[in-house]
Amino acid sequence: MTTTRLTVAQALVRFLAAQYTERDGERRRLIGATWGIFGHGNVAGLGQALVEYADVMPYHQGRNEQSMVHAAVGYARQSNRLSTHAVTTSIGPGATNLVTGAALATINHLPVLLLPGDVFATRPADPVLQQLEVPYAGDVSVNDTLRPVSRYFDRITRPEALIPSALQAMRVLTDPVETGAVTLALPQDVQAEAFDWPEEFFAERVWTVRRPGADPAELAEAVRAIRAARRPLIVAGGGVHHSRAETALAEFAEATGIPVASTQAGKGSLRYDHPQDVGGIGHTGTATADELARTADLVIGVGTRYTDFTTASGTLFENPDVRFLNLNIAAFDGHKLAGLPLVADARSGLEELTERLQMHGHRVADSYVTEYTEDKERWEQRVDACFEAEEPEVRPTQPQVIGALDALVDESDIIINAAGSLPGDLHKLWRARSVDQYHLEYGYSCMGYEIPAALGVKLAAPERNVWALVGDGTYLMMPTEIVTAVQEGVAIKILLVQNHGYASIGGLSESVGGERFGTAYRYPTAEGTYTGAPLPVDLAANAASLGMRVLRAKTVRELRAALAEARTADTPTCVYVETETSDTVSGAPPAQAWWDVPVAETATRPSAVKARELYERHVSTRRRHL
Repeated sequence: MTTTRLTVAQALVRFLAAQYTERDGERRRLIGATWGIFGHGNVAGLGQALVEYADVMPYHQGRNEQSMVHAAVGYARQSNRLSTHAVTTSIGPGATNLVTGAALATINHLPVLLLPGDVFATRPADPVLQQLEVPYAGDVSVNDTLRPVSRYFDRITRPEALIPSALQAMRVLTDPVETGAVTLALPQDVQAEAFDWPEEFFAERVWTVRRPGADPAELAEAVRAIRAARRPLIVAGGGVHHSRAETALAEFAEATGIPVASTQAGKGSLRYDHPQDVGGIGHTGTATADELARTADLVIGVGTRYTDFTTASGTLFENPDVRFLNLNIAAFDGHKLAGLPLVADARSGLEELTERLQMHGHRVADSYVTEYTEDKERWEQRVDACFEAEEPEVRPTQPQVIGALDALVDESDIIINAAGSLPGDLHKLWRARSVDQYHLEYGYSCMGYEIPAALGVKLAAPERNVWALVGDGTYLMMPTEIVTAVQEGVAIKILLVQNHGYASIGGLSESVGGERFGTAYRYPTAEGTYTGAPLPVDLAANAASLGMRVLRAKTVRELRAALAEARTADTPTCVYVETETSDTVSGAPPAQAWWDVPVAETATRPSAVKARELYERHVSTRRRHL
């Protein structure tokens, strides 16, 4: 057996450079690059290895460990989960900063490889710098915080242990059911230790991403359920995009006439102007989709997890006879809501359903199609009204900000968002023009995701215009990767909306009796509330200080001009705009369905008492689908 003597870190980098994925004849490199921030726990191991193999493993210098994971996740999503990035950190705070990003990746079923340093395996000195001492266990380190948020975790305490562990890591990263964050914790002494590696370990490997078809019995039952339904509704989730099943979904919807509503992750599965597209569903959905959901007798979930935003916390699907048919590659999700499971790849399953239903000539009644078509037209008129600015010389509302961008982009643009009041407005109002234009991270709804994710998306699609839509709350949490974008010349666009606080949570606080306490960015008053004057924070100046070109817009007219200028820019560019008032609601249509946020059962303040009464009325409508 031929061997090569390398350190563990060198062997790992060389191994990663030889891993590929393949699906539908498309071949991609699995680990496209490595992000890193170096400290004593990885600089002499992985840091040296990345220098050693710089010709085969690209490197990106990050500013925050959580941000690096977000950038890797953005890259993975834009790459259809066929390619991702690795992230290396030192031990201690560098490693624990990975936890939020890892949770986001795993919840959204997006692959990312985490390579945190760890304390000495040989324990020559105990404790070492940044080591967490656990009196009851000698084999625990801070990296164990990554176990519950990783789909696979291992600590490599011996060089030879890397071989099976690295192969398992690749298996999980490329498994369409299991994928998420994968963590290989690397003790700093083991990283630098040499070993005689078999050359076969470095051979090129191609990991096939499967497209399993449906079980014949489940398929037959699904066909019977669809044929028996009179008011079926499709709920398209993120699995449609992960499978690249958009064309198959369109063909299924066109053949049957069944309307398609979308979750945040599934929006864009059909173009906004497709006849069967009825918009977002659930708490942040459209009136059209939610009314259809209330009367549906069969809900066909395709690649969705049925979160509480989608089901309106169990109150949306009101028809007493409603049943669920769940096409999902994961059996865990296929059985939700006591549904008929159709466990298969989304594209394969939709193609099989279309073929079987066409054999029967099945299609919903024309009256049903007319009903949702007319409702959709009425909703589009409401969207137009939200976007319209009769006085272009005034400060815009948030929907007008969205409308200005919506009027400018084409199918090549990508918008990215994750948290705040923007997701709700975007889910209701945005007109998705391509299958990957709408990039909302709402599985974890992580503030700070947008800017680093835009960087990752732009690295995956350098020819596209990539927009990070960011509120002031999100911006203040994680603007650091602006420096990386400037450093590497990655021409992302940031649309920075200043509304002086947490607008989304402020509105929620008011609705549940919290009186917007602690949600505004204002000076405190003598009464202890933050209701004084807005803080004199200049976020545009901050972005400029990080090296970004900044365009300020004070009116609707200036906003339109600034967005058009930014879109043609070939350097990182930020458009900064302050919305109409500091503490107003967004101006978008209100929620079309409920969301359960428990209200204080006892209180003396009238706002909380009233909120509790309303809460109890909503709770009474909740049902369990059994």
